[in-house]
Amino acid sequence: MTTEVAARRIVSFLPSATEMVYALGLGNQLMGVTHECDYPSEAQTKPVVVRSVLPVDSMSQREIDVAVTERLRNGLSLYQVDEALVRDIAPDLILTQDLCQVCAPSGNEVTQLLKTLPVKPQILWLTPKSLDQIFENVRELGSATDRLSQAEALVAASHARLEKIAAVTRARSHRPRTFCMEWIDPIYCCGHWVPEMVRIAGGKDELGREGTDSVRITWDDVLRWAPEVLIVMPCGLHMEKAAQQAERLFAYPGWSELPAVRDGRIYAVDANSYFARPGPRVVEGTELLAHLLHPSLFEWNGPQSAFRPLLPSSISAQAYHATAASG
Repeated sequence: MTTEVAARRIVSFLPSATEMVYALGLGNQLMGVTHECDYPSEAQTKPVVVRSVLPVDSMSQREIDVAVTERLRNGLSLYQVDEALVRDIAPDLILTQDLCQVCAPSGNEVTQLLKTLPVKPQILWLTPKSLDQIFENVRELGSATDRLSQAEALVAASHARLEKIAAVTRARSHRPRTFCMEWIDPIYCCGHWVPEMVRIAGGKDELGREGTDSVRITWDDVLRWAPEVLIVMPCGLHMEKAAQQAERLFAYPGWSELPAVRDGRIYAVDANSYFARPGPRVVEGTELLAHLLHPSLFEWNGPQSAFRPLLPSSISAQAYHATAASG
């Protein structure tokens, strides 16, 4: 009879997985990360084994969309794995995903890497499409690393925080029409776990696709939905860059007629930290949404860099503050 040995040398191909590793107290066992693993700050001291092949920091959203589409159409990867460094690390556990070819290395890259490793590590595929599946990934990581009790405690605490929000929003008769914009140029709706977060937080986003991929939609779709709250959360961006990119929306036809614009309820948020990554901080993301949707009911005690109201000259600051007071 053999006994499974808990993993001791971990390589993460996912920023969300890196956050899970630290949340379970496994930071000392993390031996390699991606160029995007920036939380917690200690992750930035780890060897980088994955980098993007595109200079996305210097590209517009339209340029990124075109380049990504072209590479995927031609069967090319968006990421470069440092196979020599991974061989030197000799991991016994690699954390990866097969949900989104754009978000991180996926099946093809991992298959190629495994061909080069003399000793095959355990591969933990983290491919969630809902909040429950995110929490199940936490349990799976805990099981693979002898941290199951810590994982169960983290999941229980997360569920409790979400239920605290839901208990309040279930009693609300009005659920504001919400649109979470996952990409600006072209426009994408939100998908997977984000519509679920909106629902728990007391809103409704009927343009979102709960449990499945986000997709490109038209600006006319947004105009017809007439959101009362519009949240700009471009995948892969922190708040400052999201706010900068969102300025192009001010020139869109019919922009000033949207209820969210008239009422000063447009926000750029830190998508990387709270929405795009399926890790522990989706709970904080739901708390942030609850504050933005119902500010008189929910406080936001997190970082000020989590969101910013977008107030062009046509929107008065008074409108924003009046909304915050009324909820």
